Amino acid sequence: MKLKLIGFLAFLAILYTSCKKDLGNYVYTPPSSPVIKGIQDANFQALIGDSLIIKPEISLDGADPLKDLSFEWRILLLEELRELSFTGYPFKMLFNLGTGERAATLIVTDKRNGLIYKYKFKITGTTQFSNGTLVLSNEGGKAKLSFVKPDNTVLANIYESLQDGELPANPVQLYYSKPLPYQLLSKEEYWILCKDPLKGSVIVNPSTLLLKDNFRSQFFLPPATITPGWLETYQGTISHGVINSKLYIGVQSTAPFAPDYGKFTNEQQGDYELSPFYTFTGAFYIGYDLKSKSFVVFDGGGTYAGNNYEVTTDPAPAFDPKNTGLSNLVYMKAAVSGTTYAFFREADGKTYELRFDNKLAESPRKITATQKRLFAGSSQVQADSKWVRNSINVFYFSSNDKIYRYNPINEDLKALDADFGGKKVSMLKISTDDNTLTVGVDGAVHILDVSVGKNGNITKSTTGIPGAPVDFLTRTN
Repeated sequence: MKLKLIGFLAFLAILYTSCKKDLGNYVYTPPSSPVIKGIQDANFQALIGDSLIIKPEISLDGADPLKDLSFEWRILLLEELRELSFTGYPFKMLFNLGTGERAATLIVTDKRNGLIYKYKFKITGTTQFSNGTLVLSNEGGKAKLSFVKPDNTVLANIYESLQDGELPANPVQLYYSKPLPYQLLSKEEYWILCKDPLKGSVIVNPSTLLLKDNFRSQFFLPPATITPGWLETYQGTISHGVINSKLYIGVQSTAPFAPDYGKFTNEQQGDYELSPFYTFTGAFYIGYDLKSKSFVVFDGGGTYAGNNYEVTTDPAPAFDPKNTGLSNLVYMKAAVSGTTYAFFREADGKTYELRFDNKLAESPRKITATQKRLFAGSSQVQADSKWVRNSINVFYFSSNDKIYRYNPINEDLKALDADFGGKKVSMLKISTDDNTLTVGVDGAVHILDVSVGKNGNITKSTTGIPGAPVDFLTRTN
């Protein structure tokens, strides 16, 4: 028995030492992983026709990243439904993939173990016109286009410099048809809208400023004459507004990338002659019918309802919204609900101020006509005065070389400090935050500070603009 016990204990000892020795076989040291900085979720700007080099910082502990790693760069060409593939480090190419943002992926493979790492990033193709301000101006009746670089350098008459031919006459508006993020592969265009019965208006490529088409191509069945009033963006490449004194709305029944998306069909049917000063609230359109001299309504889809609304009688109406007796609406920007002001300059040179409250989104639709009075700045208003309104119903209007601020609550009228050297104001636009006015005078564009406590002092000027500015837009990528 003793021999058996001794033999058993010896066997256990051998087994224990064998297992303890074997523990070392299970110690695992993983290989190092690559560390790549400056690529994940980055957006690289690429100037068309210039070299694009992407060289992120790479490290690989205990190894040589250039020998032990392989690199593949994939760029998605969504419009062609394919990917481009490039290999090597760093990434180099003469960029010729067009403008706009493109999705890309860097795929790194560790040759030591076959592990794959992916890094998403973007490439945005740009041109010299991708960042800056476009100014449309009127020089003796002719439309002129200028581009202002971020450093305030002016490329005057850029349209004529790039191609043969001139723009149409009598410029009205510069419109930017810019696709929204979900409107992939949609047309991105500038519309230079003019009142030129012979040439009409034109569409240009925003990246090259070269002529793309005549504005007539924006219509399925273009009218014989196209006279723009004012257009606004509805949804990216969908526009709506007044053309030939009728309301037009771009079609939305096709896919955003379809050629017909956003084009105009017929005008919104109805017996009316619409002023360019209309407002879309989302729930309805409100405008002024020059034919019936009344405020008129369209529903949210653009169906004409005319003056099919109630005029409240308590309190007694200060005027009849369905027949104001006034012919020349010079400015109105209606509120979504609540108080709206409209200004009319009549043949006798007097300007009248009408105030009304609307409940046009309700059923039944209602308008309360609260006030009609001679405008406090009537003697300053000219036939070609420019107007804007801020978000709290404070108005600015021009009078020759002066700009006035008007508060209708207390009829406070005050001239701004800006001195334009006797030059007449030809353009007046307000920023979305209400803090600045952009003012055009012959040969120049000025920025005015109208923030709280400021009275319109000039903070920046751009000179060298041919003629009198009519409109502008700023583009950034």
